[in-house]
Amino acid sequence: MATSNKPLWLILAPVIFTLLWAGGYSVAKLGLQFAEPMTLLSLRFGAVILLLMPLALIFRPKFPKRLINWMHLMVVGTLMQAVYFGGCWWAFKTGVSAGVLAIFMALQPILVAILAPYLASEHVSWKRWIGLLLGLGGVVVVIVARSDIEPPTLFGIIFSIIGLVGMTGGVIYEKRFGISYHPIVSNLVQYAAGLAIVLPLAYFSETMEVDWNPTFMAALGYLVIGNSILAISLLLAMIRAGEVARVSSLLFLVPPLAALFGWFLLGEEMPIVAWGGMAITAIGVTLATRKKASQT
Repeated sequence: MATSNKPLWLILAPVIFTLLWAGGYSVAKLGLQFAEPMTLLSLRFGAVILLLMPLALIFRPKFPKRLINWMHLMVVGTLMQAVYFGGCWWAFKTGVSAGVLAIFMALQPILVAILAPYLASEHVSWKRWIGLLLGLGGVVVVIVARSDIEPPTLFGIIFSIIGLVGMTGGVIYEKRFGISYHPIVSNLVQYAAGLAIVLPLAYFSETMEVDWNPTFMAALGYLVIGNSILAISLLLAMIRAGEVARVSSLLFLVPPLAALFGWFLLGEEMPIVAWGGMAITAIGVTLATRKKASQT
């Protein structure tokens, strides 16, 4: 019987990444009980930068030499860090549950699959449009199913959409203009760009008061080390090792896992009908992003 030559960490990496990423939704909402959204984001980004700077001095990775390449990294950082996380965390502050926000973000692969071909002047298949409709239908089912428990607010939906647009825009921009750099370089520049946006927002729109209790510090540590360092590093390592397909398949588990974490950490209920909505969205994402055998 043939044995796998993959190291154990690479075999476990997709599962660890998915758990870390799904847990980030509930942990972020937990942290927002003790700090305002932009203040917490500023602390998160600042802490990540402080951790990465010594690594940059030790390993001395190559930074961009052209201004345009610096700009590309900063645009992706603004979209992925400031817009995506800013929209998501403001959505949390308005009462959106971890499971509902995760199901919103599950639409991102569908939007990328539909919008990217337009940017390349390619035909978008009917399967992708049906996938989008199914995905949207699943989101609606989840929101309606939870309306008796926690009615959605207009601002919550708007901020969720803003987060989705930020994530989708960042992925598409990276596909179009991205250049491969060392993970320390990419993360350092992108988190710095995000901090340059969220810190002034925190200063001018929030009190910037923080309740420095053990729960908050544990949540911040998870967001900095678990989400921003470990999860992203695992994702980049899996991409380099050709494990993208396994990651993509496990990402379907993020909404239900986020809902479970929300129930365990925050007491958020998810009705049975809502689980069906998550399944509908997963089917839609699969249909919209699946490639033909000849394209795989």
